[in-house]
Amino acid sequence: MSLPSGFRLFPTSLLALLLGATAPLAAGSSPAEQLLQLNRPLVIAHRGYPAVAPENTLPSFALALQAGADLVELDYHLSLDGVAVVMHDPTLDRTTDAKARWNAKDIRLADRTVAELQTLDAGAWFQPRFAATPPPLLTEALDLINQTGITLIERKAGDAASCVQLLRARALINRVVVQSFDWAYLRDFHALAPEQVLGALGPRGRADGRPLTPEEKILGPAHLDEIAALGARVAVWSKDVTRESVQQAHARGLKVWVYSINEPAPFLELLALGVDGFITNRTPLLWKTLATRPAAPPTAP
Repeated sequence: MSLPSGFRLFPTSLLALLLGATAPLAAGSSPAEQLLQLNRPLVIAHRGYPAVAPENTLPSFALALQAGADLVELDYHLSLDGVAVVMHDPTLDRTTDAKARWNAKDIRLADRTVAELQTLDAGAWFQPRFAATPPPLLTEALDLINQTGITLIERKAGDAASCVQLLRARALINRVVVQSFDWAYLRDFHALAPEQVLGALGPRGRADGRPLTPEEKILGPAHLDEIAALGARVAVWSKDVTRESVQQAHARGLKVWVYSINEPAPFLELLALGVDGFITNRTPLLWKTLATRPAAPPTAP
C-alpha cells in the first residue's frame, strides 16, 4: 500500500538531536540496546499516531515517525492461515468495515484468511481521506517503521517461535522490542532469542478473574523479580508506579515504561518519579512538554 502523498520519512532521532537530549552510545550495540542506554525519557507512539490517523495502519505509523517517536508501538494477531496481521482488537468491528461487508458482527480476525482481511477498509471509519487503507501485515509495518525507526511489537496472539522466526528471517532481532501481557510467551521468546530486548506488560489480571485491588496494581518487588527472571528488560506498566517502583526496577537493571500518557500533567508527574519511557497517543505533545518543562531549581552549594 502506498502512503498518502507528501509523506517523507526522517530519522526518528532528529527531534531528540534538536533537543540536545541524546547520549553517547556503545559502539556496535544494537538499536534496541541503544535505546535502553539513553539518559533521557523515551517517547513511544501508541498504535502509531491515532490522534490524527487510524490506529495500527501504515499512515498512522508514518506520521508517528514524522513526529519523532523513539519507538512505534503496534499490536498483532494471527489470521486463520497463520499470518501476522496488525490490529489491536481480536474482532474486526471497531476499526474495519467487516460488519457491513460481511453482514455479521463480532467477527474474529483469527477466523478469516489474510486474503480476506486485506480486502477490508481500516481507515474510512476514522476519516474519509483514509478510505481503502487495509489492515497491514506485520511484515509491511516492520518494513515501513524500521526504515528510520524502531518497532515496539505487542503480541496479542501467536507463539513465540513463529515471531522469532519472522524477526530472524528479516534480520530484525534486537532491531525491535517485543512486549506482551503473556509472560509465559516472553519466557519462551527469551529461551529462543536471549539477546532480544523484551518488555513485560502489566499489571496482569488474576487467574480467577477477580478485579485487582489498587495495591495489587502497583508495580512492586514481586513483579520485578518475576520480570527479571523471565528475561525481560523492561517493565511496561500502567500509571500504577511509585518512586520506589522505579528505584527497585533500576536496582535490578530494569527500565520502566508507562502507558498511555496523553496529557502534560501526568507526564511530568511520572517523569519526576524517574520513569524511563512513555507510551502515548500524542507524541508531539510529549516532546513539547519535555522541551518546555520548567528548569529544575539549582542545587544548593
